[in-house]
Amino acid sequence: MTDTAADTPERRNWRQILLVYGTPVMISMLVLGFASGLPLYMVFQKLSFWLRDAGIERSTIGFFYWVTLSYTLKFLWAPVVDRIRIPFLHALLGPRRSWIVTAIAGTVIALLIISQTDPASGLLPVAIGALLLAYSGATLDVAIDAWRIESAPNDMQANMAAAYSLGYRFAYMTSGLGLAISEWADWGWSFKAMALAMAISAGLVFLMKEPAAGRVKRGLEGPFAVKVARAVIEPFRQILGRLGVWFIPVIALVAIYRLSDFTMGVMAAPLYSDIGFARDLVGGVQGGPGLIATISGLFLGGVAAFRFGLPRALVIGLVITFVTNGGFAWLAATAGPDDGWRLTLAIVADNLAGGFVTTVFIAYLSSLVDPENAATQYALLSSFYAFFAKFLSGFSGVLADAVGWVWFFILTAGWTLPAAILLFVVIRYGSEAAKGRERFAERETAP
Repeated sequence: MTDTAADTPERRNWRQILLVYGTPVMISMLVLGFASGLPLYMVFQKLSFWLRDAGIERSTIGFFYWVTLSYTLKFLWAPVVDRIRIPFLHALLGPRRSWIVTAIAGTVIALLIISQTDPASGLLPVAIGALLLAYSGATLDVAIDAWRIESAPNDMQANMAAAYSLGYRFAYMTSGLGLAISEWADWGWSFKAMALAMAISAGLVFLMKEPAAGRVKRGLEGPFAVKVARAVIEPFRQILGRLGVWFIPVIALVAIYRLSDFTMGVMAAPLYSDIGFARDLVGGVQGGPGLIATISGLFLGGVAAFRFGLPRALVIGLVITFVTNGGFAWLAATAGPDDGWRLTLAIVADNLAGGFVTTVFIAYLSSLVDPENAATQYALLSSFYAFFAKFLSGFSGVLADAVGWVWFFILTAGWTLPAAILLFVVIRYGSEAAKGRERFAERETAP
């Protein structure tokens, strides 16, 4: 299928771009981004703080990090979210919202379980609550990603990603409020307050619109073997068939497009410590100008993709990633403990680029996904890039020790170069599907 004249970037004026963010679907996406982010921040950050506060050993706390593997392995049960109908809720809300509400209910139950436990008295109840929270949160991600992909056409996916990521940032700030509540009252009330926030999010889901894309095709009929083939095998066969010989270049691009951010980000905090920056200075910059820069980057990524087209936005993302990652090499080479302005410049630039790249990259992944198998295919792509990047990021400290801070950040910036070559090949010679321009008729009718 070909693009219509109305779909070309030249026809999109700035008024149209700004009006997009006031539509009901974008407001819904903001709420869902919040609901998606809060469980991860609670299990990834606040849970470890609580355990250490209770006197649990660091080694034991480290093992609790393994529950976040659910976010990497979520593609294993994504076919269930795509195909299985939840009794009663499916008829009331539809396939996507029913799974969203069910997963949120799991996070609420998990947070309430955790609120009633005491790590000093035994870790088994805490582990059960943490596992339920992590796996419910990962399942929620799968369902929300599918809702996002099916609720808007390709040329609005970057805007959807921006709203989603902004909701994630609100979840981050809310989890910080949960930390404050634990100081004012206790940890139990903190987890209960977060459970209430998730319950409110579930209530708002009832006011959202269920996407129609792919709904009929997701129904499963026939013998058990046929159902398994349609639920598990068909999504992978479908994406292979659509991309053809371009599957390998596209997967390679997905794997390394954000590698610079991942490898650099792990070592940013140790760099601040080695330079001698005060913790309150770093925290103030990250929570003030840095947060504003991230939100601005998310918005600008959506604007750039909608105005200029996704391929050009992906190119811009690599350019600013290269520059801002290299900025940390400049920081390492020139900054001292009192150079707050250098620290601010480096963090603001990096956060602006990170927000921009987050939006356009999510939009690209979304453009590769068919609404018939949205949950399964997106979970596969996102899990693949996250696993590869996180695995290589584990060697960041070894690399920094071997070459020093300046060369470390030069090398991490250099990861954008092979990504740029792959992106050029895909944009110049790739199929329409590889470029993210495949038009799925069901999604193009979304409001």
